[in-house]
Amino acid sequence: MKEQTANRVFDVVNFIVIAVATLLCLAPFVHILAVSLSSAGPILSGKVSLLPVELTFDSYKQVFKDPSMIRSLGFTVLLTVLYTLLCMLMTIAAGYPLSKRKLRGRKLFMTVVVITMFFSGGIIPEYILVRSLNLLDSIWALVLPGLVNPFYLIILITFFNNIPEGLEESAEIDGSSHFRTLIHIILPLSLPVIATLSLFYAVGRWNGFQDTLMYINSPELYPLQLKLYQMIQNNMISDLLAAEGAGAMTKLVSEGLKSASVMFATIPILLVYPWLQRYFVSGVMLGAVKG
Repeated sequence: MKEQTANRVFDVVNFIVIAVATLLCLAPFVHILAVSLSSAGPILSGKVSLLPVELTFDSYKQVFKDPSMIRSLGFTVLLTVLYTLLCMLMTIAAGYPLSKRKLRGRKLFMTVVVITMFFSGGIIPEYILVRSLNLLDSIWALVLPGLVNPFYLIILITFFNNIPEGLEESAEIDGSSHFRTLIHIILPLSLPVIATLSLFYAVGRWNGFQDTLMYINSPELYPLQLKLYQMIQNNMISDLLAAEGAGAMTKLVSEGLKSASVMFATIPILLVYPWLQRYFVSGVMLGAVKG
C-alpha cells in the first residue's frame, strides 16, 4: 500500500511539473499569436496578453501579399528538404559501416568523429573554405558544410549496433549483399531513429541563421530566418523614430507584422511533427529474431 501511494504521489508531482513546464514553453508562442491577430490600438496600450484583442487578420494579409516572404518560404522548404535528404544519406552511409566491429580502422574513424564533436576549425576557416570552393551566395553553401552531425552519427551507429547480428547473417547466407541488406532489412527496422534524426536535421536547418548571414547576399536566396532578422532590424529603426515622436503608428504596424511573420515562419515546421510522431515508438525489433 505504501509503495502504491508513493507511486501515485510521484505520478501527480511529475504531471504537475510537466504541465507547468509545458505552459511556460507555450505562453510566449500563444502571446505572439495573440499579438499577430490583434489590432494596433490594443498592442499600443499593452492589453494583449494570451488572447487576441479586436481580432483582425490585417498582419497576415500583409505577409501573404509580400512576394519576398512567399519566395523565402518556398526556398526555405526546398533548402530544408534537400539538406535533410543529403544529411540522412551521408549519415547512413557513414553510420552503417562504422557499426561493424570487423571494419579495419574503425577505432581510428570513431576517434576522428568524436574529436569533431568537441573541436572545430571555427567560423573564419569555415568561411575561407566555402569561399575557396566558390560556394558563396549559393544554396550549396547552406547544405554542404554541415552534412554530417557527429552526435547524430553516433546515435545512428549505436542503434545499428543494437540490431541483432542474426538478421544480417541470415541475409548473407541467402546471398544478400551489404547494400541490399541495408536497404531491405536494416533501414526498415531503423525508421524510428531515421525519423528522429531527420526531424533534428530539418529543424536545425529551418532555424539556421548564422550561415545564411555570412554566405548569402542575393535576396532570392534569403530563407525565412534571414527575412525575420531584417524585419527585426527595421523594427529597431522604427523604435528609434517612435522615441523621437515620429513613427509611433509605424511601430504598431511593425509589431503586428513581426508577430505574424514569426508565426508564418514557425507553423510550417510545426506541421512536420504529427507526420513523424508515429515513428517515435519503441518495440520495433520485437519478433524480428526468433530463437
